[in-house]
Amino acid sequence: MAAQSDSSVALSHHTISHTAARKVADAALQVAAQHGWNISVAVVDRAGELVTLDRADHAIGISPAVAQGKARTAALLQAPSKEFETFINSGKPSFLATPGVTPLEGGVPIWLHGEVIGAVGISGAHGENDSLVAIEAALALGE
Repeated sequence: MAAQSDSSVALSHHTISHTAARKVADAALQVAAQHGWNISVAVVDRAGELVTLDRADHAIGISPAVAQGKARTAALLQAPSKEFETFINSGKPSFLATPGVTPLEGGVPIWLHGEVIGAVGISGAHGENDSLVAIEAALALGE
């Protein structure tokens, strides 16, 4: 006989779809192009796993890996990757010991109905510009 589960303790989590991830990535590329920035953009699911990755023709070679690291950081920690850069720059280097964290500005969580469903990471526009593009891209889903 199969055990019955108590639905009051069942958890349900949502994650970003490939279609939504492409919408976010396309928005990022559009915003960056308007400013003349050659970026890479990574969109990950809520577990930090890659859903889509894109690179502008003239983006530097390291930028895809950095974008993915920023997105993964934002998804797993449910906070902008800039927060972790700030911790380190303000004299808290112990945050560097956090596994899988890329403490560089430019990764932001993607929220839907109060839940992190993924994150977007941008690399190539540099610092605040990476964050600007990431924020605009995350807003492409309409929440």
